[in-house]
Amino acid sequence: MGAVRSATEPPQAKPPARHRAVPWAIVLLWVAVIALAGPFAGKLGDVQRDNIVDYLPASADSTQVAKIQQALPGGESTDLVVVFHRDGGLTDADRADARRRLDRIADAHPLASGPPRGVPSQDGGTLMFPVSSNEPGTDNEARAAFVEDVRERLGDGAGVSGGRPGLTVDVGGSGALQTDMEAVFETIDGTLMIATVSVVAVLLILTYRSPFLWLVPLAVVGVAALTSRAVIYGLVQGFDLTVTSQSGGIMTVLVFGAGTDYALLLVARYREELRRVQRPYDAMLAALRGCGPAVLASSGTVAAGLLCLLAADLNSARGLGPVGAVGVVCALAAMLSLLPAVLVLLGRRVFWPLVPAYGSRPEQRRSLFTAMGGSAGRRPQLVLGSGVVLLCALALGVLGLPGSLSQEDSFTDRPESVSAMRTLADAYPERSAQPISVVAPADRADQVLAEARATDGVAAAEAGRTGDGWTEIAVFAKDGPDTAGETATIEALRAGLDGSHVGGPSAQQRDLEETNTRDSLVIIPLVLVAVLLVLIALLRSLVAPLILIAAVVAVWGAALGLGGLVFEGLFGFDGMDPGLPLLSFVFLVALGVDYGIFLMHRMREEVLSGADPAAAALTALRTTGGVIASAGLVLAATFAVLMNLPLVALVEMGFVVAVGVLLDTFLVRTYLVTSASVLLGRRVWWPGALSRRPGAVPVAPEAPQPAGRL
Repeated sequence: MGAVRSATEPPQAKPPARHRAVPWAIVLLWVAVIALAGPFAGKLGDVQRDNIVDYLPASADSTQVAKIQQALPGGESTDLVVVFHRDGGLTDADRADARRRLDRIADAHPLASGPPRGVPSQDGGTLMFPVSSNEPGTDNEARAAFVEDVRERLGDGAGVSGGRPGLTVDVGGSGALQTDMEAVFETIDGTLMIATVSVVAVLLILTYRSPFLWLVPLAVVGVAALTSRAVIYGLVQGFDLTVTSQSGGIMTVLVFGAGTDYALLLVARYREELRRVQRPYDAMLAALRGCGPAVLASSGTVAAGLLCLLAADLNSARGLGPVGAVGVVCALAAMLSLLPAVLVLLGRRVFWPLVPAYGSRPEQRRSLFTAMGGSAGRRPQLVLGSGVVLLCALALGVLGLPGSLSQEDSFTDRPESVSAMRTLADAYPERSAQPISVVAPADRADQVLAEARATDGVAAAEAGRTGDGWTEIAVFAKDGPDTAGETATIEALRAGLDGSHVGGPSAQQRDLEETNTRDSLVIIPLVLVAVLLVLIALLRSLVAPLILIAAVVAVWGAALGLGGLVFEGLFGFDGMDPGLPLLSFVFLVALGVDYGIFLMHRMREEVLSGADPAAAALTALRTTGGVIASAGLVLAATFAVLMNLPLVALVEMGFVVAVGVLLDTFLVRTYLVTSASVLLGRRVWWPGALSRRPGAVPVAPEAPQPAGRL
């Protein structure tokens, strides 16, 4: 869209006092909000929880085990496995060196497992020492310090602390895996914020082609992010809301993505109103009246969809619902109050050098979306049919989605804990080096221990801590972690050990899979109903909302299908996060419907103005296509930032949502929804008043509107 490069305006009367008083009052109010929110926003990181129970299903058997372990003497134990390995076989000097290093650990820390006892592999090349301590308890920092100290006292096996050349020493086990995971989480907030701000800044500069304008929405969305963090901190303190590092990171992406989208739509409409309205204050009021309902409905669908996650049994997903919803609402509040106030105070000059002068008209040129609309209008059946076939073909890729992601495969690189566990899997094929945790009533501990040892698939079982009416039993399966054989052993233990609970990393993974399946069956229909009701209220139709819902569901299937094609073959991932289908559905449906709202709302305005429904669909695409494309690119780019993080689950989430948003923006909205609207004509608005014949709908006269507005 072109623009004149100067703003020569005729003399005008002095604007009413409210034209400056109201914007200044809004800005001062937000300054007070920032002053109040700032200290609390900085504390959110202190209350984020990344304990294992925060990511487990609330009702699962493995969750009960984790909670009971926390209540046992010393609290939750930190379980490690120290692995010594030499290709070609360990020497006597290696074994003596390993013993000396383990003694240093036993001298420095109280070990619940007693003096570490080495378990040699059959081939003689590996020696593992289980190490367990209650010293750190449930404190994440204390656990990380304990694991780091163990690693320092062991040395790296290559000359440090008496290490021998060729001898490798790695620390694995569930405690080390969790510590390495938390180390990644600690970097998420900073890395994600820097990357997201950089991406959004670049895209805004390219969109606005102004050295100043891009700073305004970027600063306002930063205020929204700060405010949302403070509000969430308050919810944690007042309602014990669970906030994990993962949900906090996703909230940052949502605030910047959704907030920037709303800014793009508002600024585009404001720019057009400045051409036909003399004073910025009045132009902004007209812009808010024009696009405000669509933006409100857009944020409403996202918030409603996210709040449906409160019905989840998975703790991390249930906490993400209100966290994400708060972020979206704060973005909405800032973009509909602070952003308009700042733009009005800055006046037309903020658009320099492409200043929209009063009375000017934008350059008329054939845009990409005009061409797209033309093809959809000429051959709507062919366009719609081809698009549906393409989406269905892409959706077939879900058949190639990998299995569930194990803890060891959760990282994009290979930390020390993963190296240790893979060495153990190769060296001890006859038994698992990762215990299955069983907690039994203390008065039946001996009986449960005997029953566990007699269970099919069990290689060994040992009793551990006792306290608070429970006894902890470590069970080792004959099969390796996350295998079908180990899963069968877990099921056999649960079926045979009455009154006991079976947990541990592998049991947790199985419970996650089952819970995500259950949550999907409950939450997906809730999201569809919630979003559908918002669309019906906005569009006053039943057919149009159903078209939009069908479109975003098709996009979700296609995006997941693309994931099935690239996760394993291109990215080299050995599994898929069990929660990916559900969370990607919530994001793509709630966020994807946004662009349908913007398009359909503009289409409805055209029909109300007396346009033929087919012409209204093409006009809506032509006038909103550029803004929707910019918004889609920004949202896709912000989610793509997740792909730079070292966690497979977040990389997969970023890929699926980013690809889905792009499909929605450049295929579904431009071609499929437009061609379906052309084919259906007035039936799109059934059973509302717009579905009747033209003469049956009274239309109030409207002032002529310039092209390019939403």
